[in-house]
Amino acid sequence: MDRKKTAKRSVSRRQVLAGAAAAASAIHAWSAGPALAGGAKPKVCILTPEAVEGPFYFDPELVRGAIAEGRAGAPLALTLQVVEAETCAALNKVRVDIWHCDGLGVYSGYARQETGSAKGETFLRGTQFADANGRVAFDTIYPGWYPGRTPHIHFKVILDDKDLVTGQLYFPDSVSERVYATHSPYRDRKQERDTVNANDFIFLERGGADTLADIEEAGGSYRASLVIGIDRTGRA
Repeated sequence: MDRKKTAKRSVSRRQVLAGAAAAASAIHAWSAGPALAGGAKPKVCILTPEAVEGPFYFDPELVRGAIAEGRAGAPLALTLQVVEAETCAALNKVRVDIWHCDGLGVYSGYARQETGSAKGETFLRGTQFADANGRVAFDTIYPGWYPGRTPHIHFKVILDDKDLVTGQLYFPDSVSERVYATHSPYRDRKQERDTVNANDFIFLERGGADTLADIEEAGGSYRASLVIGIDRTGRA
């Protein structure tokens, strides 16, 4: 599989949906409190649909936890946990890729985007391999916005060179509003945000409510967590 294949920037709503997998293949697992606390096993697993990959994925071959590369924004510590669907048992050694736009809505590696250009760069992209508790951790920034999309972080879980699930992690609108009003560069942008969770078609049609992150704030920094379950058997 060629992970370095890129897609054109201009993607219509119909094209995006046509490229989405029809079958559900991920589980969003919620714990009783903040997800992942102490590597605890989630108590409930809920089948959720796979989200679209979008036009901005590529593999920069960077295994790293710190991915910001100096991009300005509210600090965000992101923890993901990968579990089995039927048992919620942790999956270790699986590969997890994440990628997202910066505070100005720009993705690294691509030119001629609606909010800027960053060809040849690799900021806000990285790979980690899950530990014995199925966890990976990334130090990044809170993602910005760009026309037509609510703030989100893309993730891909890979095992034996096979994509197990591709999804998108979302944030409560109230948190995004607070971040964008109090931190640079978000609050300095002249362009107004045109899309929130309630009117983002991918969020609405691809189960975004099931991949809302658990968020904690402390002193202007944020912690986000999400549990991702994988159904490798088709029985979940």
